[in-house]
Amino acid sequence: MNLEDYMDDINVRILRVTEDLRAIQRELNCAAMQAPNDPELMEALAELVEMEALQVLKSALDQMRHFLWFYSQVMNNESEVGEKLRETLKQRPAEDLQASSQATQLERIRYATENTMLRYLADGRNRKPN
Repeated sequence: MNLEDYMDDINVRILRVTEDLRAIQRELNCAAMQAPNDPELMEALAELVEMEALQVLKSALDQMRHFLWFYSQVMNNESEVGEKLRETLKQRPAEDLQASSQATQLERIRYATENTMLRYLADGRNRKPN
């Protein structure tokens, strides 16, 4: 697969995921609006399985938001900070994460973003005052 096909596949996937997320939001919004008037729906929405699924989705979206922030910093920032982020992302994952056959891609991304954030925050010169 050449680079152009690869990028096209990523763009199509991004569009598909974006539409899926919008559809999920619309459906949950409708359910939330109807739930006060429908006790059965309210009970179904409050079930543990439903809440667990929402927590998994929230966690994945939070992680993706962090990753996209770092990705945009790396791709759009030509400063010293951008270079440090690129260097950190190039480094290999920790031995235990790499050795584990159960380590998922999400865990690898999470490790990379956490590592990058720690390195970025450790360099106090580049932090903005609150």
